[in-house]
Amino acid sequence: MSDKVYKKVEVVGTSHMNLEDAIQTAISKAGESVRNMRWFEIDEIRGRIDGADVAQWQVTVVIGFAVED
Repeated sequence: MSDKVYKKVEVVGTSHMNLEDAIQTAISKAGESVRNMRWFEIDEIRGRIDGADVAQWQVTVVIGFAVED
């Protein structure tokens, strides 16, 4: 078994619904161009306020993927 090498990419997902949807949006969109995704980390959580309401969730997601041989 050979040892793997990994690389990380940072993306920001947004959602008007909730944090989980923002994370899934980021991962789904990254998956369109990044292969071999293995894990994710949440780096930042923030949001946009409209009046006194949360209007949008914004989540910085760091995605780890395996570098191909």
